[in-house]
Amino acid sequence: MSNPLPSGSRPITLCVNGQNLTAHAEPRVNLADFLRHDLGLTGTHVGCEHGVCGACTVQIDGHSARSCLMLAVQAQGKHIRTIEGLANEQGCWHPIQEAFRELHALQCGFCTPGILMSVVELLENHSDPSPELIRDVLSGHLCRCTGYQNIVRAVQKAAAAMRASHAHE
Repeated sequence: MSNPLPSGSRPITLCVNGQNLTAHAEPRVNLADFLRHDLGLTGTHVGCEHGVCGACTVQIDGHSARSCLMLAVQAQGKHIRTIEGLANEQGCWHPIQEAFRELHALQCGFCTPGILMSVVELLENHSDPSPELIRDVLSGHLCRCTGYQNIVRAVQKAAAAMRASHAHE
């Protein structure tokens, strides 16, 4: 005998990090908790649970969004990209991940996945973002450990690496 679905659970079909899947979610469960607890994608962190800190940022249909402010059932048919989806198919890190490591742009790391998901969108839309534009994107993220300067440098380094990579293609 199979276990019955929880009362009120709804099936949702979505694409997470390139994988199409169908799962069940309670209507009141937010996307951050669904990703972490139901799908095991614990790289998406939950901080303030009010959309202020940015720790839960993921990409939804190519745009960064606070997953604590969206219900899992609202993700029906959406393409979700989490920090686990940044590395390529061969497991090589995204240039922004490499730059963060090389330039020590993180300390405790709690805010880092959300920051990375926002700056990846920036890098995908701006090949050479100014420090001011980078800081504007970072203004939606709270980091208590760094002074953000190494984060800005890491974004600039990743942008340069991505430009060089595209020039060689």
